[in-house]
Amino acid sequence: MRAVFQRIYRLTRLAASGPRAWVGLTMFGSVLGLQFADIWVDVQMIAWYKRFYDALENLDASAAIRELWVFGAIVLLSSMIFLLGDYIRKRLLLRWRAQLTDRALDAWTNGHAYWHLRPGLSPKSVDNPDQRIAQDCRLYIELLLQETLDLIGRIVALVSYVVILWNLSDFVLHLPIFGREFAIPHYLVWLAFLYVAVSSLFTHLMGRPLKSLVFRQERREADFRYALVQLRDNAGEVAQSAGEPAERRRLAQRFDGIRHNWYRLIGREFILGLFTRPYYQSILRIPLFFSLPAYFAGAVTLGGLMQLSSAFGRVTQTLSWFIFSYRDLAEFAAVAERLDDLFASADRPPPMPGAARDIIRTTASDDALHVRGLRLVTPQGRALFPVPDRTIYPGERVWIAGASGQGKSTLLAAVSGVWPYGEGQIDRPANRILYLPQKPHLFGEGLAAAACYPEDPADFAPERIRQVLSQLGLDHRLPALDDDGPGALEGLSMGERQRLALARVLLLRPDWVALDEATSSLDATAEAEILSLINRSLPDTAILCVSHRDPFPLAPYSIWQIGLPQQDQTQQRNTA
Repeated sequence: MRAVFQRIYRLTRLAASGPRAWVGLTMFGSVLGLQFADIWVDVQMIAWYKRFYDALENLDASAAIRELWVFGAIVLLSSMIFLLGDYIRKRLLLRWRAQLTDRALDAWTNGHAYWHLRPGLSPKSVDNPDQRIAQDCRLYIELLLQETLDLIGRIVALVSYVVILWNLSDFVLHLPIFGREFAIPHYLVWLAFLYVAVSSLFTHLMGRPLKSLVFRQERREADFRYALVQLRDNAGEVAQSAGEPAERRRLAQRFDGIRHNWYRLIGREFILGLFTRPYYQSILRIPLFFSLPAYFAGAVTLGGLMQLSSAFGRVTQTLSWFIFSYRDLAEFAAVAERLDDLFASADRPPPMPGAARDIIRTTASDDALHVRGLRLVTPQGRALFPVPDRTIYPGERVWIAGASGQGKSTLLAAVSGVWPYGEGQIDRPANRILYLPQKPHLFGEGLAAAACYPEDPADFAPERIRQVLSQLGLDHRLPALDDDGPGALEGLSMGERQRLALARVLLLRPDWVALDEATSSLDATAEAEILSLINRSLPDTAILCVSHRDPFPLAPYSIWQIGLPQQDQTQQRNTA
């Protein structure tokens, strides 16, 4: 329980702090104030019960009609308080959700946590981070406001209702037990607490497994959604490979996980409901039954009986917060655990056991790239081929050569600063290295966003974007720029995707570029034309090229051979 409260404290502090935090706290206080006002209105309603039913008992029609007008005013005031409080609470929900989501995005993206915490790269990979950020942040704030406001309001209301019930039950119940008579003053107050305490204990004992079941259900629902997203993103490959049976099998397995846990969840909820449902149904009637001894003893009138029953009911309903909220509290605890685990894992991604993380990285004073004594290992600790020492200066062209599996892509990941496993020293240039992979990721915003990534396409003249795309052989895609969006990316071949990614080199004009098989899907002629264009357009840019084909258009270049004795050959070639 202590761990649950610590998680809630950490997450709530993240959501409620930050710039202009006082606005959110003021909104929270306003909602609380309105809840207190609603309690006052409820107290007036309790008093109204006595006046109205006394008027009925005395056959006083004018008093009864007057009280009906009072009843209408109370209902109107209560409705206005509720609607205003609900509006402010929803504004607050969005404000705190935005703050918590920003913190979650920062934690997930800063320090490359999203990269390090993938399966196979960390012993504690984070499953379904998209769900935790998009859904759990919203759900956490919803449940936080719902349960905290409800709890605080009930505590304040409880004091008011207990005082009223204490004053109303100023009679003594004489209870014979084993031949002796016990006198219990204000028996309804003690009975209310005893009744709810026993009921809360039963509720907890019967519903305790719910938290873990809710946690697993959220994970399995997210796994199923992610599998559907994968099918959408790889629709072309699946369709052309006739992979529908495999996809259906995979989706069926994911849904079976949902089904099996769902049966366990609803079974536990059924067991809990065996007690809580009758409790819900009787909580408004039990007060009247418990108040009947006072009425039959002549201690109260009919109006007093209804007032007493109403006050007793308010006390038991207020005390029953734990029972009424048990299912939501179980979900709240599960969501808090998932979110807190995301923040904790992203703050310090745990390393794989047995894999060295001793790469020293500094910023080179001469804007060059210096690699010394570098030995890379896999996350499982298997050593890759040693990397020959190398210094690369601005404007150089380097072909990183070697057979498949010898660590060329891993070397680029280490140079870019994300690969942690290995030892040695890398002095990186101060300027950012633009990295282009073999299978470039395109973004749903459209062609312009894909061509300018990671910069904002609004920072580039539309004519310049059109010019670059035309130079790269994408003239047939230019009409799509007039109505740019997700649809503009439909039907792109892998070669077209690589051309679109290579546009980033010409548009951003970086000082350093890493091409990791970035032209592998182009034919030799198209590859030569595009590399020649980049070579001419960016004469001062250093280019690191991983390729199984000789990138002769980048001449003059040197070879950085991985997996064989170092060769330092400068080759001059005619690019014509």
